[in-house]
Amino acid sequence: MRLVLYTGKGGVGKTTTAAASAVSSAKRGCRTLVASADAAHSLGDVLERRLGAEPQQIAPNLDAVEIDARVEVARHWGRIQDYAVATFLYHGIEAVVAEELAMLPGAEELVTLLAVERIAASGAYEQVVIDCAPTDGALRLITLPEVVSGMLRIALPVLEAVSGVAVPLARRLIAVPLPDRDVFREAEELLTRRLAGLQRRLIDRETSVRLVVTPERMVIDEARRAYTELALFEVPCDAVVLNRMLPPEAGELDFFRDWRRVQAERRSEVEEHFAPLPVLEAPLQDDEVTGLARLAAHGERLFGERSPHALLCESPRVRFTRDGDAFVASLPLPGADAQHLDVAKLDEDLVVTTPSRRRRLRLPRRFAALSLAEARLVGPSLEVRFARPAPGEEAR
Repeated sequence: MRLVLYTGKGGVGKTTTAAASAVSSAKRGCRTLVASADAAHSLGDVLERRLGAEPQQIAPNLDAVEIDARVEVARHWGRIQDYAVATFLYHGIEAVVAEELAMLPGAEELVTLLAVERIAASGAYEQVVIDCAPTDGALRLITLPEVVSGMLRIALPVLEAVSGVAVPLARRLIAVPLPDRDVFREAEELLTRRLAGLQRRLIDRETSVRLVVTPERMVIDEARRAYTELALFEVPCDAVVLNRMLPPEAGELDFFRDWRRVQAERRSEVEEHFAPLPVLEAPLQDDEVTGLARLAAHGERLFGERSPHALLCESPRVRFTRDGDAFVASLPLPGADAQHLDVAKLDEDLVVTTPSRRRRLRLPRRFAALSLAEARLVGPSLEVRFARPAPGEEAR
């Protein structure tokens, strides 16, 4: 099952691009669902349909849905949320406010992704197209499963062990609501099955992100950072969509001549910075692209002979190899800055930190017993060399 996620800085046209991609795929016979994972839904406006929290058919081979985080929290996070609400109510917080506070940080993003995984695993579609939140929100959405999974893996066994002894005793002494084993059981189910399946889905070869940009410096710079951070978490990108390009005839007018020259320079930058990703170019439109007919035409202009649901570029993966006496881990990290990159080995994990993200990568057993010898950027990849520790020195 193909999963394609579209993101970009707010206002660059990612919702329109996602919808046009889905409409074009459906017209070519691919059973497609387009879903909005953005809290500020605008997918229904672009499709000119009223959408709800469950998929509905809007054209042959095409369904659409605007994922409702509250519905999904109740579905996936029921007991945990009930416990949080009960705790806030005990402290005198009004019920409506308590329910708002019970939406734990990251809960909306997490359950939105769980809804995507549920739909993808249903087998009802050949492709699911996701209109993500703007770049930073999308990065939180996409990297959250690994971050949350790592935290819960450490915290849950400790909390559950303590609760088994402390909670029965504490209930005799205080009236505040305390978690029971059902809360921990639900959290463990979230960790061991749902989050694990979600992580596998996001790094699967049938999943890719498409970055939507316009020919503007700040927009391109933000997309470059996103490209690096997605690579850090092994979430592959397969294309860049360059929106709102002036048509060639605009260059004949004095007013647009410099503008078109700047756009040509920006296009060259995009091709250079995001190579080898293909750059799909979309012209500036004379009006908003809404409705199935205009979306279909936009999709045809954007993809041309390419299939919208095809994997347009294969992304490299993390590789573990041997080089003489040294062992080498190679992590794709396009666009990374060596001066703002930190690499460390912590227990059996390799920890890579960029200015805004940190990834803890579990090492193969052979590498986990070694010491970190060197880390350097080699082209678009981070090359980390490991060596056997000196006699008497433990691997670090």
